[in-house]
Amino acid sequence: MSISPELLLHGYSIGVFPMAENRDDSEIFWVDPKRRGVIPLEGFHISRSLARRMRRGGYHVTIDQDFPGVLDGCADRAETWINAEIRALYLDLFAKGHAHSLEVWDGDALIGGVYGVVLGAAYFGESMFSRRTDASKIALAYLVDRLRLGGFKLFDTQFLTEHLASLGAVEITRGSYHRQLRDAIEMRADFTAPPSPTAQDVIQRNTQMS
Repeated sequence: MSISPELLLHGYSIGVFPMAENRDDSEIFWVDPKRRGVIPLEGFHISRSLARRMRRGGYHVTIDQDFPGVLDGCADRAETWINAEIRALYLDLFAKGHAHSLEVWDGDALIGGVYGVVLGAAYFGESMFSRRTDASKIALAYLVDRLRLGGFKLFDTQFLTEHLASLGAVEITRGSYHRQLRDAIEMRADFTAPPSPTAQDVIQRNTQMS
């Protein structure tokens, strides 16, 4: 099944997203889960241990500086749904300004990150990866802070995992998700507008909201 970037965006707008069975499978199928994982932007949880790790430093965070690197980091695992066509599609969306990444670095080494698709005030988190302890948690903390400041209303994580649940993600029904989606894509938000925060800024804002 071959799909265009425009069809991919339409899929997101109606609540479905693409997957492949594995990196070597050329077939792509659409997924519309009965129950959807989301992170309420006012409910993200930074644990004391994560706050300590963030304050300790030794890393820096960027946005849209290495989208291909984040995409490949997410696919660099034994089993992945990112095949060659899906990779090309998201690179195209990034070039068109519809996809964004957030990177976590240790010096020049990319140690973690997350990428997703933007439509209106909805951010569709696609995947994340970590090459160092807590790198993906740090990425999510900075991402949620950016989404909130940028005016986003919906952070879709597709599925609920134990890892995401520990950070405040919840599961909602398909019907509830579609209602939130319809509202969010009609609103305006800006992923790139918020200035780069300090770790203390992120921790303080999340503590105030949680």
